[in-house]
Amino acid sequence: MVKVGEYELKDEVFNVKVKKHVLWEVVKWQLAKRRQGTHSTKTRGEVAYSGRKILPQKGTGNARHGERGAPIFVGGGVAHGPKPRDYYYPLPKKVRKLALKMALSDKAQSQNLIIFKELNVGEKPKTKRALEFLKGLGVEDKKCLLVLPQKDEVIYKSFRNLPNVKVLPVEGLNVYDVLWADKLLIKEESLDKIYKRFGV
Repeated sequence: MVKVGEYELKDEVFNVKVKKHVLWEVVKWQLAKRRQGTHSTKTRGEVAYSGRKILPQKGTGNARHGERGAPIFVGGGVAHGPKPRDYYYPLPKKVRKLALKMALSDKAQSQNLIIFKELNVGEKPKTKRALEFLKGLGVEDKKCLLVLPQKDEVIYKSFRNLPNVKVLPVEGLNVYDVLWADKLLIKEESLDKIYKRFGV
């Protein structure tokens, strides 16, 4: 069992051997999935130019050219430029689950995992209280990922203005954000949901 403060965490989730390549594979997949892929360039057939031959074929001493929209001219079309595409590719669910366990294990093994019981910012969003909470844990100058059992608008809005903090419910927990954070802060009630998500 891995111990974090007074908590004993299950080895199946928080004490998995970390393999960098698996983490890299999943982060690459996540970032590819996020790409919009809306980039687009015009080919010579799409550029707005006259198709008139710009000089005679022979006799001028110049190279043979057709229209002004050819890729070698400034303002002409782009040869082999990017077109809109989807960057998504499938990755086995087993690999994704394993990588998330590894990311959580990495935080637990490097003592960058904190489990807290209470987080009270009041009935209305208050960034000041959110900052006080982080100062109480001594992590106000670190990048932090806050994991809650479910979505909480008041807590989310309280931390929203802090550039070094992300707030996620258990169902939104992912490898990229766990690795991004210096400190992983998990609310006690979230642990059971994390175990349930992994079926342990």
